[in-house]
Amino acid sequence: MQQLYILTLLTLLCTSISCKNTQIQVPGVAYNTTKKINYNGIQVDVVIDKPVNNDVDVLILYHGTVLYDNKILEAANNTLEAFRKILNRTDIMFVSVAYPEENLLMGDNIAHAEAALLWVKNNASQELGITVKKIFLGGHSQGGYLVTRLNTMHETNGVIANGPGPLNLVYRCQLEENGQIQNGITCTLLKNTYGTTSINPGPYYERSLLNFTKGFKSPILFVQGLKDTPIQLYSWPTFKQQILDCLTCKNSEFLEVQNAGHAALFESEEAKSAFNTFINSH
Repeated sequence: MQQLYILTLLTLLCTSISCKNTQIQVPGVAYNTTKKINYNGIQVDVVIDKPVNNDVDVLILYHGTVLYDNKILEAANNTLEAFRKILNRTDIMFVSVAYPEENLLMGDNIAHAEAALLWVKNNASQELGITVKKIFLGGHSQGGYLVTRLNTMHETNGVIANGPGPLNLVYRCQLEENGQIQNGITCTLLKNTYGTTSINPGPYYERSLLNFTKGFKSPILFVQGLKDTPIQLYSWPTFKQQILDCLTCKNSEFLEVQNAGHAALFESEEAKSAFNTFINSH
């Protein structure tokens, strides 16, 4: 905390004397802080966990669904700790994104996810007094959905998506409409906006991850536990095949873990090893 205070004080001092385009480099400063960032008018909170070094690779993280925005900072911190435990390096800076969910249609928060990525790409070095080298994206569940979509939009050094979804909102919301599973907020919001899947399936499919399986700009590792929910596994083979059929995608890798569920990346030693191999080889 004292080191972060010194860094902030020096940055303010530089601002007061108009140090244009100057990075404040303070050696040996490691810190963990929450910061509200702004990129192109879009604000989002991020949890930054910086190592001692100032020349850093960055792993930008996206948490899974929590539905209510009073839980997203907690989710961002928990996701950071989960990835820290499986990463075999101590020189990477984590930026965990507390993207909003409440009262948003599935996928609308891609704007916040993108803002965080572009802030790291274009602003983080100047604002934090560091040098950003490689950038990786990591996401779990809905976070995996977001990083997969981001991979169709922007190039990074690599992407890791664990149990990404929802894969098929037409199928999932149809089950709710037919009373086969309990109603949830995600499908209810879509139904209130577009009507039912039987009347208007198009918008449901457009927001499904099955609609984002082309044009990957960076290598990506998908991890999927084969003891995940039936809803996830129903569309998983189709999702995987569509990506394998993509002729315009950068290299896509799939790890299917037999004895793991939705959190396979964090449960399986095989998945942890594949994650570290992926990060260290790109």
